[in-house]
Amino acid sequence: MVVTGKGGRMKIAAILVLLLAAVSRPAWAVDQVRVLALFPDKAMLDIDGKRRVLKAGQTSPEGVQLLSATASEAVVSWQGERRTLHPGGGIRANYAKAQRREVRIVRDNRGSYTTSGTINGQPVDFLVDTGASGVAMSVEQARALGIAFQLEGTPTPVGTAGGTVDGYRVTLDRVRIGELELTDVGGVVIDAQTNHHVLLGMTFLNRLEITQNRNIMVLRSPGGRTNPC
Repeated sequence: MVVTGKGGRMKIAAILVLLLAAVSRPAWAVDQVRVLALFPDKAMLDIDGKRRVLKAGQTSPEGVQLLSATASEAVVSWQGERRTLHPGGGIRANYAKAQRREVRIVRDNRGSYTTSGTINGQPVDFLVDTGASGVAMSVEQARALGIAFQLEGTPTPVGTAGGTVDGYRVTLDRVRIGELELTDVGGVVIDAQTNHHVLLGMTFLNRLEITQNRNIMVLRSPGGRTNPC
């Protein structure tokens, strides 16, 4: 059918406006994602009221990608971040607009900045070290945290104050201090004796804003974007 005349042109223009609005709608316009059901490598999600069944690696029309799924949790990529969801749980867009979170660490009498935190949910004591490239720990500390560095890590030589030693590069699922939690943080397991603290290096620190005022170091989430707690 051919539409002619002024009225026809107005209808065509209106249709084009609607099409452009639909195409230009960004993926981050999604307001809510909820888990309805979980299966091995598959999940049923509710995305703004639309039911989507995704296999691991698939992306919904709304821009939500399922990275992995088990019977207990689904890991999705949304708004450029990795999020872990559990049955009955969900996430909302207003997490990305949350107030900026920060942690304040007071320098101790040895001139060091130490703080408690967790790696993959396990408690650790951290020593903030801007000279360390990653989150560094000993073999004993890694084993205590349940990190399968020999199976999942990459062998690599590591330079230390005492010389070069054997090590393994690993990816830590979650590293947290206070209200700041980051996912997929690069770490290294060193086959050598270390002190009581795990070194909190730049693979964690360079994703935050760092300021120092006298004896206080402040770590802050950039632009208010941080993983929901």
